[in-house]
Amino acid sequence: MKHGKKYADAAKLVDRTIQYDTAEAIALVKKTATAKFDETVEVHIRTGCDGRHAEQQIRGAVVLPNGTGKTVRVLVFAKGDKVAEAEAAGADHVGGEELIPKIQNDGWLDFDVVVATPDMMGVVGRLGKVLGPKGLMPNPKAGTVTMDVTKAVNDIKAGKIEYRLDKANIIHVPVGKVSFDEAKLQENFDALMEAIVKARPSALKGQYLRSITLATTMGPGVKVNTAKY
Repeated sequence: MKHGKKYADAAKLVDRTIQYDTAEAIALVKKTATAKFDETVEVHIRTGCDGRHAEQQIRGAVVLPNGTGKTVRVLVFAKGDKVAEAEAAGADHVGGEELIPKIQNDGWLDFDVVVATPDMMGVVGRLGKVLGPKGLMPNPKAGTVTMDVTKAVNDIKAGKIEYRLDKANIIHVPVGKVSFDEAKLQENFDALMEAIVKARPSALKGQYLRSITLATTMGPGVKVNTAKY
């Protein structure tokens, strides 16, 4: 993949042979952001897990203390008095059965997170082929299948992010924007790492965190020292 001059110049600031401590890595990532928009700061964690084994899967959620800097659109599947509760909590869209054809046939996907009450999972299950591949399927482990829709919506709007292994056993998550000051990015990063460390599968033998890389949307990766984790 060919990179432009801005990327090449930014990459020169990063020494790929060393692992930086978190504060240095965050400062460097901010310095290497050259895009004209407010880039997202992402963390990529390569694990020693084998996601093909259910007992080595990692999936969960954590509320970042300073949010993600992104406005998140929430869709809630609910019925009865839970509809009004979801609307009062600030959900962007609330509905039930009538949303199925809109999503399935019309390709409507104007939402970033889907929450469902347990009694709606039979309905939501029919959208598995659409929502599943996009990582939008509600899941109890991520707190998106719940009767407490107020807490679910509030947490998501406050900066709750989901983390899970991809096919290569890597976790990719946003921890804020380049415009955040370093202290806020540090707090978000620490909250994420605390959750990831706690999520270590008990069945895993050997090294858990193989590498941690911080990067902006368009910038080069900066390796973070894994020793403290």
